[in-house]
Amino acid sequence: MSNQDKDESMLKIGLKPFLTAFGILFILIMVSGFLTRWIPAGNYERILEEGRLKVVADSFAYVESAGYPVWRWFTAPVEVIWGDNWLMVLVLSLFMVFLGGSFTVLEKGGVMQELLAGTVRRFKDRKYVFMAIIIFVMMFLAAFVGVYEGLVPLIVIIVPLALALGWDSLTGLGMSLLALSFGFAAAVTNPFTIAVAQKLSGLPLFSGAWFRILFFIAVYIICFLSVRGYAKKIDKNPKSSAVYEADKVLKERFSLEKVLQAGNEASPAKVKAALFFGICLGVAIVFMILAGIIPGIPSDAAFPTVALLFLIGGTGAGIIVGYKGMELLRILISGAMNMMPGIVLILMAMSVPHIMTRGQVMDTILYHASEMISGTNPYIAAFYIYVLTLFLNFFISSASAKAFLVMPIIAPLADLVGLTRQTAVFAFDMGDGFSNMIFPTNALLLIGLSFTVVSYPQWIRWTWKMQLAIAGISMVFLMGAVAIGFGPF
Repeated sequence: MSNQDKDESMLKIGLKPFLTAFGILFILIMVSGFLTRWIPAGNYERILEEGRLKVVADSFAYVESAGYPVWRWFTAPVEVIWGDNWLMVLVLSLFMVFLGGSFTVLEKGGVMQELLAGTVRRFKDRKYVFMAIIIFVMMFLAAFVGVYEGLVPLIVIIVPLALALGWDSLTGLGMSLLALSFGFAAAVTNPFTIAVAQKLSGLPLFSGAWFRILFFIAVYIICFLSVRGYAKKIDKNPKSSAVYEADKVLKERFSLEKVLQAGNEASPAKVKAALFFGICLGVAIVFMILAGIIPGIPSDAAFPTVALLFLIGGTGAGIIVGYKGMELLRILISGAMNMMPGIVLILMAMSVPHIMTRGQVMDTILYHASEMISGTNPYIAAFYIYVLTLFLNFFISSASAKAFLVMPIIAPLADLVGLTRQTAVFAFDMGDGFSNMIFPTNALLLIGLSFTVVSYPQWIRWTWKMQLAIAGISMVFLMGAVAIGFGPF
């Protein structure tokens, strides 16, 4: 590996992608501010249940709004630091800092190259089998265990692997970020979506799993075939890559020849460092799985724990390969500084729900949507619930928080229009998950893209056909659920 390669980190947010995302988010902040002036303020009553505020159905009332000042539209990115979602902002920011620092140590110490070389040697002649396995594992963990945020760090490993196998950054994102999103939306026993929504609806825990498994299989097939089809085009003509120019430097650094050469030249210290980091990563994944299935482990601790283990793994690997004291600290700080633009984007993304909440218009939107649902037939009602959840996900990224807001209102309405509550939960889950990879207000989408050369507009151009295909199959399954009276009730 050349000195230039060692001095430059892959995990660095470019100026153009940053300015593009900044401009989009600034427009969305302005739109949110205007909505607080256009939509009347209103509130539902709330009660505390299991540590979360649950909406009381039929308690909506308009309130006199003091008006959300225009100047606060511009200060919202700062206000979110101590706002209602301050903990999420802190965790995401620390995650960026820890990951940036540890990954830079892994790169500069040659540990990442050793990890890549071992995987490439094993799968270079069976790379589409590798793709199928990675997409399935990502989707499975998200759909069955609810692991999502904690697997985002794997993007920084999977994307270079995709480059080493002859593909591009978009293929790597398709195998990781896209697969995670699709798996989360095609949830089967996800404790953060299915379990919470079913409990709030009075349904038996994880009932109806057979139907959701069929849906998961259908979504997996679409995801795998779409990513594989794109990758095969690149195999035939590398210039057909949608990010061909942006990927040039990275493809040179992570070419098959360089990765295998780096692996052949690996010192015993690098092998030990790679093993140490792999153990830390394995512990992190096991912890995430346990957090999803064991009630005693707080789920909110999963994401920061993964970030901390990533930092421990990267720092420990750096020490094993010979970095010490101030030199190690300098590398960690330089990697963390590369992530500062990403933290700015997180603050801006969190500003949109902050403004809508402070302007007291979210409950008004929910109330009018529920009024529309109450006067329809089961098929239209199921579609409206899907669209409502899709819309709310623009402002509220947390699945469980949305469930506590929506399901106490939606579940009784489903009974009134002849829609089973199980179908309402199914519609809610799909609407929550699939939009995660569309809306720029989703901080995890911005984080995932910031790890690569792919800008938000490029991501949308690459995924829109897949998103349409998924939307189509979602409607088929949703209408099928209505037709069969998907239950038990």
